[in-house]
Amino acid sequence: MQKLLQDFSIPAAFAGFITFLVGISVSAVLVIQSAQLLGANTAEITSWFWALGLGIGLSGLILSWKFKYPVATSWSTAGLALILATANGYSMNAALGAFLVCGLLTAVLGFLGIFEKILRYIPQSLTSAMLAGVLLKFGIELFVSLQNEWTFVLGLLVVYVLSKRLVPRYSIVITVIIGIMLCPLLLGFQLPALNLELAQPVWVTPEFSISAILGLALPLFVINMASQYLPGLAMIKSYGYQPNVNQLIGWTGTAQTLLAPFGCFSVNIAAISAAISLDDQAHPDEKKRYIAGMTCGFFYIVMGLFAATLVSFLTAFPLVFITALAGIALLGTIGHNIVIAFQEASEREAALLTFLFSASGVQFFGIGSAFWGLVFGLVVHAIFKYKRN
Repeated sequence: MQKLLQDFSIPAAFAGFITFLVGISVSAVLVIQSAQLLGANTAEITSWFWALGLGIGLSGLILSWKFKYPVATSWSTAGLALILATANGYSMNAALGAFLVCGLLTAVLGFLGIFEKILRYIPQSLTSAMLAGVLLKFGIELFVSLQNEWTFVLGLLVVYVLSKRLVPRYSIVITVIIGIMLCPLLLGFQLPALNLELAQPVWVTPEFSISAILGLALPLFVINMASQYLPGLAMIKSYGYQPNVNQLIGWTGTAQTLLAPFGCFSVNIAAISAAISLDDQAHPDEKKRYIAGMTCGFFYIVMGLFAATLVSFLTAFPLVFITALAGIALLGTIGHNIVIAFQEASEREAALLTFLFSASGVQFFGIGSAFWGLVFGLVVHAIFKYKRN
């Protein structure tokens, strides 16, 4: 506890909060839609957020504390897209059974160490190119939003640039605080009234059907691995940490398995939002950035306990605020991964194609461009390597 108090810093705590905010704000409404399509009532929807908050929060908090590097956890937005596309074909009980099977498969794959063996054959230049490509749209959206709310976005950019120049360690903290202050002034946004109420979990007995396992559990498992774990672990590695792959995958899968009957459809390593906790803006000392991962987990737990209250509050912020904040917070990470991706001249061709493919946003078989961009890059890398040999 003494070490924890010594390592605590406000910028790291804010980085954790921003990671949490970016992780839930855009896709929280999709959780509600997914639950509703499966026939969930208001109490069951609240239970979904309760289960997600506790599963994601406890996993991130405990794993960050145990391994002393930021382990930001989240739900899978790509997984939500799959649920939305297939929900009409399953009952709530069958869907939760599929979530449980998906979590169990994840835990087994993680603890057996299969995923870590696969990662050894993937060059870091390609994973960084993949990450830079996926993150690129967030940087671009920052400037696209200038068209509609140029005074607000430009104001945020000015604050960020000046604070980055004068007090770089606190630049994101200052940008967030002033951004919240600017919302009422430039966007006409008023903070909603808060009505604190503890969430109540609702148990739904899982049913295990072949159709739900093949049509929902297995595709969800593949999508989580491709769109969450692969880029998420690569993100941690790109900042110089050596992720405990088996433990991270195994324990997050276990959390999903245990909480699936309450509506927990995924507990994953965060991919894009994790970069905010890993960057030096969280803390100049990489050994103290784990505080950001723990703080992110803490806020997920709070969200779970006060699910209805906090989700309605956070999603009430204007979308342009979330978009601009995400873009600014990820600028450093985009540049960081571009540098790593194109350092090696012999791997530049493969890295460039990986970067462009990942940035394209195309999907095949319900799996996003990050996975396919990396696959394509690996093929190109193998061709060039074979030619040199």
